[in-house]
Amino acid sequence: MSAEPVADPPLGAVAADPRITVAVITRDRAPSLLRTLDALAALPERPPVVVVDNSRHDATRRAVHGHPALSRLLRPAANTGALGRNLAVRHARTPYVAFTDDDSWWEPGSLRRAADLFDAHPRLGLLAARTLVGGEAAEDPLNAVLAASPLPPEPDLPGRPVLGFLGCAAVVRRDAFLDVGGFHPLLFFGGEETLLAYDLAARGWGVTYEPALCARHHPEDHGRTGRPFLVRRNHVLTTCLRRPWPVALRAGTDLAVAAAAGHSGARRALKETLQRFPAALARRRTLPRHVEHAARLLDRQAAARPDGGLEG
Repeated sequence: MSAEPVADPPLGAVAADPRITVAVITRDRAPSLLRTLDALAALPERPPVVVVDNSRHDATRRAVHGHPALSRLLRPAANTGALGRNLAVRHARTPYVAFTDDDSWWEPGSLRRAADLFDAHPRLGLLAARTLVGGEAAEDPLNAVLAASPLPPEPDLPGRPVLGFLGCAAVVRRDAFLDVGGFHPLLFFGGEETLLAYDLAARGWGVTYEPALCARHHPEDHGRTGRPFLVRRNHVLTTCLRRPWPVALRAGTDLAVAAAAGHSGARRALKETLQRFPAALARRRTLPRHVEHAARLLDRQAAARPDGGLEG
């Protein structure tokens, strides 16, 4: 992996809030990334931005060279998927790190509010933000799911406790993220957020939804056809890694039934789940009792959703 530092910005452009870095992962989408960098450069917080470029060629590097928002460009030797966020956090030099993708960015003031909340709540490990989608700023369906979390409030935490979030709309305490090892390598990408939330909660860190924080998401349709398959695969792997065996067996059975019925992507998801099962078994570590109880409350909430809780 190569890491390309960027020259210090002019004195007047130095970050107004030294507490938070933005981590961006990207792959072969330079125009979208430039739009994201433009939006981040306009933020009043003027955060340093670390970009992890999973591309296989130099087009992205050439496109972003000299951009005023960019503090560091990391170029791994291979596509790292969501694990690119782990690289970015390790290179960050601030106590808090906000995640975004190459098709998303943060609303002005949200990063400062997030840093203030982390300062005021030492046990807080991750903040999930409200997400607005597209030019029409439509509510992401996950907003309502997180807002309706059945988990009881915790007096030393802001917002509503949750065990899930959208990867491009979350802020972490760097020490907490590194404490649990970041995103899990077995999942790579697609529905990887739940396992991180489980691991943070298992280590005593708070994970909450705070709608006062807002991220904007402008997804492109192309290049995302594999996401449902990845979410199915990683949902089962997550249960194998952290949940009791009856829960994991139920998830695996549901996937097998879907594969037998010919549901889109289910056969591939089942095949890759079976390929990864020995590694999941070797890394299996069940949740503490109180976190498992919270996960079961959320299972009941998810079961009532039309998608069974796998999308979002």
